[in-house]
Amino acid sequence: MSSVLTIDAAKRNRLLATYPDVFHRSFMQRWGFPLISAAVLVYLAFCFAFFNVIPTFMNGNWDRAATYVQDWYSWRAQPRLRFQNDEVVAQWTSRRQYPEGADIDWLKPSADGSRYIVTFGSDGDRLEVGPSRVDVYVDGKLYPVTITRDRASLPTDAPAQMQQDDNKVNVYYGFAGQAEIRTSQVYVQRRFLGWANFFFDTQSPFWGRSLPEIIGLIFSGDRLDANQSNASLALDNFLNNTSWQHGDILSKLMQTLVMAFVGTLFGTLVAFPLAFIAARNIMRNRTVNWGTKRLFDFLRSIDMLIWALFFTRAFGPGPLPGIAAIFFTDTGALGKVYAEALENIDDKQREGVKSVGAAPVAVQRFGVIPQVLPVFISQSLYFWESNTRSATVIGAVGAGGIGLKLLESMKTNSDWDKVAYMVLLILLVVFAFDNLSNALRSRVMGKKSH
Repeated sequence: MSSVLTIDAAKRNRLLATYPDVFHRSFMQRWGFPLISAAVLVYLAFCFAFFNVIPTFMNGNWDRAATYVQDWYSWRAQPRLRFQNDEVVAQWTSRRQYPEGADIDWLKPSADGSRYIVTFGSDGDRLEVGPSRVDVYVDGKLYPVTITRDRASLPTDAPAQMQQDDNKVNVYYGFAGQAEIRTSQVYVQRRFLGWANFFFDTQSPFWGRSLPEIIGLIFSGDRLDANQSNASLALDNFLNNTSWQHGDILSKLMQTLVMAFVGTLFGTLVAFPLAFIAARNIMRNRTVNWGTKRLFDFLRSIDMLIWALFFTRAFGPGPLPGIAAIFFTDTGALGKVYAEALENIDDKQREGVKSVGAAPVAVQRFGVIPQVLPVFISQSLYFWESNTRSATVIGAVGAGGIGLKLLESMKTNSDWDKVAYMVLLILLVVFAFDNLSNALRSRVMGKKSH
């Protein structure tokens, strides 16, 4: 059973008069949301067309991107099998993962020594490399690649894993690796999970030992070096690892943290007194107020990265340009925030201190600073946390720190595992400083930390 609620004309008119905003909405109230949504869609469509978003994605080197991602969690052994005087000679890149003369299970010379056998996995995928012919096995089936002075030639029945690229042949074995067969050499990339030689390089006496062996040597084994303990030797070998350069990376990370801290500290110390000059309720001279605020605008309107580029050109690469860039940017930003906090204080406390005949400095000390100090400290801590991340970016333009080290590793195009290592270190440091900053700010503002 249903009922219909009806009202007479008088009640209807009374409701219309009492709530006109409900029954007589404006054009924007009725159509504003659909119009704004349509405008946003048109703007996004324009951006897609103007910046060629779809063609850019379609033409992207996604296979290269996939290789870089794989390099984050795996490592590539990259021997070059060169053809010299009708022989095959194995040579390695500078970042060697095996010691000289090591017995490598996936790279072995043939019984007669005329060829090298490169194994990719356990499904019969392998290369048998000779100076005039490379026998390629895919899923256990043979596909011979003939090599002349001018060209490496693909066989007619080659599978999709083998491709002719001008005068060379590329062979792909998925995650296990790939090979480029050229007229003068075969360039092999053999991939394995994990990070090779992360703790000790091939020159260390700890290389190739299991974790229990290393722990036993550190705490109870005979000295490997008569001049120092095994614990000291292990730490020295770890920090001076020629492949991973832990000592250099950690020192660059500390340099980045120092840049962020010192730059923020100097910015805070300079912005603090200038904020009192910029605040209209503290400094009554309007010309001085205006000039100080414009100084803040100038300092903060130029991005920190631009300041870093400027100071790097002026002073050369190193942490000093990074500190100066953070200092200049933070002075402008913190000065503006501090001045706004000062202009919103409760004047009753200041007037109360002034009424007892206190000097102007005492009035600010006891009537103003207690009100704004928690805000000042909280903002400075937030900027310190933010600058820990920013210092990495400005380091990449020459301001030193781990940012520069990160850029150098990216440029090699073969150290992406080291890039992942540094990114993880940065994430851990940012996470730690974020929690520390939140805890300190919560204490300063009188709130419980979550």
